[in-house]
Amino acid sequence: MGNRTPVRIAATADLHMRPAVAGKFRSDLLELGNKTDLLLLAGDLTDGGTVAEAELLCAELAGLAMPVVAVLGNHDHDAGAGDVIAGMLTNIGVRVLDGEATVCTVRGHRLGIAGVMGGSGGFPAYPGDPDSGSEEHRMLMRRGAVDARRLRAALEALDTPMRIALTHFSPTVDTLAGEPISIYPGLGCQALGDAIDAAGATLALHGHAHAGTEDGRTTGNIAVHNVSYPVLRRTYALYDLATTAASG
Repeated sequence: MGNRTPVRIAATADLHMRPAVAGKFRSDLLELGNKTDLLLLAGDLTDGGTVAEAELLCAELAGLAMPVVAVLGNHDHDAGAGDVIAGMLTNIGVRVLDGEATVCTVRGHRLGIAGVMGGSGGFPAYPGDPDSGSEEHRMLMRRGAVDARRLRAALEALDTPMRIALTHFSPTVDTLAGEPISIYPGLGCQALGDAIDAAGATLALHGHAHAGTEDGRTTGNIAVHNVSYPVLRRTYALYDLATTAASG
């Protein structure tokens, strides 16, 4: 890999694993051992949150050569089996975060990752209404602010020189460009971005916005990448933490 920056990460989201795509990502993921130090997964790893889909997901991820850290997305909870899916991933060595942080040491460099699913709630120019819509809509509206507080606490607990915020929902409107403006409030919330800014993260990664844009910034100018598979149009993106410039 030549004279690259100290730590290179691979990231992806919204694989929506189901029988129709079983095995689609395996060869690309196996090759990552020669390209990256760490793989981060930003949720919606299954399509309907079923155990059968999670079994297919585990077959894609098992035995990879690098550490894998993940958060779940809203679809991973659709069938009420989110905890089971998290346990299945844990059993194959994936570190699943839900308000916690973890530290990976790669070639002598310590990297901290704090993760939550996050939630909706909207942004100053695109506010959401937590009192309207379905119960799921209202729950996700409430969860955005709650998970933002959990994310900030997890980030601030890290003592590593590099800290990544890993969420499913977006912390910025920048990476929503391309989505209908009418659904911005359901795709993320300002509270997540504020938490990332307050804690001083190095980088933020999310998914969820399938028609969004890869690159953006928080209000406080921290780099954010939307790593949704439909946005990337490839299995993963690679980022060098010193530059956060994508390749691959």
